[in-house]
Amino acid sequence: MERERSVVDVQVLRVFTDPAGQFGNPLGVVLRAAGLTDEDRQLIATELGYSETIFFDDLDTARLRIFTPACELPFAGHPLVGAAWLVARETGRPPGVLRPALLSEPVPTFVADGAHWVRGRVADAPDWELVRLGSVAEVDSQQPPERGGKWQRTLIWAWSDEPAGIVRARVFALDYDVIEDEATGSAALKLVAQLGRPVTIRQGKGSLIAARPAGEGNAEVGGQVVHDSRRTVQLRGGHQL
Repeated sequence: MERERSVVDVQVLRVFTDPAGQFGNPLGVVLRAAGLTDEDRQLIATELGYSETIFFDDLDTARLRIFTPACELPFAGHPLVGAAWLVARETGRPPGVLRPALLSEPVPTFVADGAHWVRGRVADAPDWELVRLGSVAEVDSQQPPERGGKWQRTLIWAWSDEPAGIVRARVFALDYDVIEDEATGSAALKLVAQLGRPVTIRQGKGSLIAARPAGEGNAEVGGQVVHDSRRTVQLRGGHQL
């Protein structure tokens, strides 16, 4: 007998927009995910096709899990900045910390200069390769890599204005089934830790990421978030979320 189809409601945010609310990286959010299996979560993230989708097991305590189209991650920048913004909107208060399931310690979050920020251990971020190129034009001219070639999990970057700390970057992430990511907070953590100074990163088509060192082994990323839309995903199951 065919199982009933479950309808899963997904909020879609854009994280790291410009000041006008344009651009930003789409993020799928399932607010009530406690009834979903691991297989369900991965299928939803794969079907949505965003670089990450987050699943809240408990909104009040900000317990969540992060999935790419290919796998679960312990830490990712744009999902956690988006999660901080959405918890504040849904509960009426900034969360203080977020609790990704695969991390042993919570992730601090705060609001500053009108932006939502998270502080993370650089070691918890994915193992991004950082490749500096000679100019913004060279960054812009690169074609996304093919699977199995170079730059499968790579941030390429160049100074746009070094004295002002402005960076032009692009991120390729075929290891996570993402050809090119629009805005990548975890890669920004790695870059700012390497540079040892605050930067503003213009990534993708026009997204803006603020990043800065935050003490030994830590860094912070922040930016603007907007609510974009809602979607539904159908799964075989016996409940509606």
